[in-house]
Amino acid sequence: MKLGTVIGRVTLSRSEPSLAGGRFLIVSPFGREQYEHGLDAPLGLGKDPSPVVYDDLGGGVGQVIGYVEGREAAQPFPQPTPVDAINAALVDEMFYSPFK
Repeated sequence: MKLGTVIGRVTLSRSEPSLAGGRFLIVSPFGREQYEHGLDAPLGLGKDPSPVVYDDLGGGVGQVIGYVEGREAAQPFPQPTPVDAINAALVDEMFYSPFK
């Protein structure tokens, strides 16, 4: 699972019927700097590309989420579904303690 901050939403003109009830979020993945700052980190510190993540948990812009990518993203659906990333958790608290 990866952590990231929701920086936007995607609006679709047409949608796959198996994805009804959810929405798509644009997520800025956490980098080392964001883990050091915790949930109060400013947006835009991540240098990785921003994935589009399917969400049926209710994540909103500015919220930190945990998401999974790849084959595991399609596992919650009963039929094969065309998603590459799915929101798996809404993060309330985060603790960062690097090894020294």
